[in-house]
Amino acid sequence: MRSGKALILATREFAKENRFKSWVYTLSTLFILIFLFLGTLWNFHIVGKMICSVLAGLVIVRMFTIYHDYLHGTILQKSVPAHVLMSLFGAFVLSPPSIWKLSHDYHHKHNSKLFSASIGSYPIMTTKRFLGLCALERFKYLAIRHPLTIVSGYLSMFLYGMCLNPFLKDPKKHADSGVAFVGHLAFATVAYLSGGIEALLLTVILPFSIACATGAYLFYAQHNFPGVTFQCNNNDWSHAGASMESSSYMVMGPVMRWFVGNIGYHHIHHINAHIPFYRLPEVMEKIPEFQLAKRTSLRPSDIIQCLKLKVWDTETQEMIGLDQLNHINALKHS
Repeated sequence: MRSGKALILATREFAKENRFKSWVYTLSTLFILIFLFLGTLWNFHIVGKMICSVLAGLVIVRMFTIYHDYLHGTILQKSVPAHVLMSLFGAFVLSPPSIWKLSHDYHHKHNSKLFSASIGSYPIMTTKRFLGLCALERFKYLAIRHPLTIVSGYLSMFLYGMCLNPFLKDPKKHADSGVAFVGHLAFATVAYLSGGIEALLLTVILPFSIACATGAYLFYAQHNFPGVTFQCNNNDWSHAGASMESSSYMVMGPVMRWFVGNIGYHHIHHINAHIPFYRLPEVMEKIPEFQLAKRTSLRPSDIIQCLKLKVWDTETQEMIGLDQLNHINALKHS
């Protein structure tokens, strides 16, 4: 069984795009998304509009994965139309290139390094560090990782985290974050003026809430799942090891795989981010080592197990929940 550099080298033949496929998948996804947004405004039964709204939210996730591949330099490079399209889409989905690429590239280079895991991902503390915090700092840490924060990713992660906060910190560096924030408010205003509260809810709030909550949970569960491994000592870190031990394979059916653009094959994506999203299943099938990945899914039981995880326990070398954490704290003070 290959590991380390040998496993990385085995993926190189798949790190080549088919430019025709890239454009077909990009444009077809974009046209479907536009059609669904128009469906939220067409004059037919409210149930039809709601279905269009929900599906638009899910198709945003797929288009985001395509955008994410573009920013990795994986597809459609050196294309002026693609650059314009992706820049506009990044602003539209509240993930402008300046902040997304900066944080996401850092995340790929430092995945599973415990003391830098919070950049481009969710913060992770050791049991010892968490128990040494004051009550307010504990609350802040748990609040960031709380299910309600993930569900409200539209406000917490994207409108604030990707747009407003970066722009306020460095307006010059993250001007596109400010543009995205103002542009989104303008989009919401136009929707309201053209169709009232119904259009605001179905054309803006519902699809973006679904897309952002789905994206926020995927970000979370890809690196916060039972069996995940983190490195306290960066000397023990390796790129291939982090990809296989700290990135999940999220098992999904074919419909959901389409909606998320195969991002569930996250362990493969982390080992080689230059593999186009549409080739990830091919890699999984042809390289058996990837079939041994640590798994999770979108089943309610698996989602609950992932959301329960709070801190990294250096004694047991595992992520633990509040019950175990409270038990450790009680023993410490007994």
